[in-house]
Amino acid sequence: MADGTAKSMTVYKDKDGGARLDRPERIVSAASYDDDVRLDASVRPKTLNEYIGQKRVKENISIALEAARNRGEALDHVLLYGPPGLGKTTLAQIIANELNVPIKTSAGPLLERKGDLTAILTSLESREVFFLDEIHRLQAAVEEVLYPAMEDFRVDLVIGQGPGARIHPFHLNHFTLIGATTRAGLITAPLRSRFGIVHRLDFYEPADLLIILHRSAKILNIQMEEGGAEEIARRCRGTPRIANRLLRRARDFAEVRAGGNITRGVAQEALAMLGVDESGLDEVDRNLMLALLDKYAGGPVGVGTLAAALSEEEDAIEEMYEPYLMQIGMIDRTPRGRVATPRAYQYFGRELPRRQPRLF
Repeated sequence: MADGTAKSMTVYKDKDGGARLDRPERIVSAASYDDDVRLDASVRPKTLNEYIGQKRVKENISIALEAARNRGEALDHVLLYGPPGLGKTTLAQIIANELNVPIKTSAGPLLERKGDLTAILTSLESREVFFLDEIHRLQAAVEEVLYPAMEDFRVDLVIGQGPGARIHPFHLNHFTLIGATTRAGLITAPLRSRFGIVHRLDFYEPADLLIILHRSAKILNIQMEEGGAEEIARRCRGTPRIANRLLRRARDFAEVRAGGNITRGVAQEALAMLGVDESGLDEVDRNLMLALLDKYAGGPVGVGTLAAALSEEEDAIEEMYEPYLMQIGMIDRTPRGRVATPRAYQYFGRELPRRQPRLF
């Protein structure tokens, strides 16, 4: 599609967890869509040896896993954080596979009451893995249940009501909690301190993305030349989930227009049709940057003003659009507002002002 969006819509959450209006799914968004879930099941690696990238994280987790296996103990609790689409869920499932234990999964927004979490914790088997996605969105009362569970493998059950109520400690099997979050800064200090293993997942290097793309193409029986893989790797924002999504769309284009083989030229045509340019920017990114450059002379301008100009929500700009633009050096956050960088002027063919706005 020319506008770089998918047909379906998704409900996004505001900062307080409430639902906002639906927004079209962006082809370059790292958020997980329904189609991605089906794809992930087929191409997701099952072991650490199959997992590509994140070398430092892999080495540390490998050592921790071997030590836990040698001692016959549950692995220390693990916290994985970083941008979406980089493999936090995959790593959690790999850890369970490597330990040869079951895994239960849930997400912070789904656990609305203490009893919801208590029911899961009391059902965990010895050394079992409990994966909790979006852990930063746990309600405070629910989060407090985790403190004794993680530290002492215990939950306190309240029996009775009123003045006659009493607390009965229920001892749990030793388990491993794996928490995942895209916003580590929102995790409370008491919760964070109870994780023995904490790792950040970073954006992937092009070389690793090429390996991932070729592996996915082999599993999905897609014909792709090296040039086609390089073109997709260059535009996928350093994110495997986006790389696999673009691969599928390029496959569709190649089957209809190019005999099924993804060459460099075919990949360029397919991605151009999707509205994804050479730097991985889509129409939303370009509109934001052009508003900053043309309407507000490159800034500084407040995020509220930008949001109003684009008919967007402030949190959508801060959490969905700005991170990648900052990563590639096109926009800066300053105390006075957002400022376009010299690279942005060059990229969009605008003349750099003689007197640059002060950043501080």
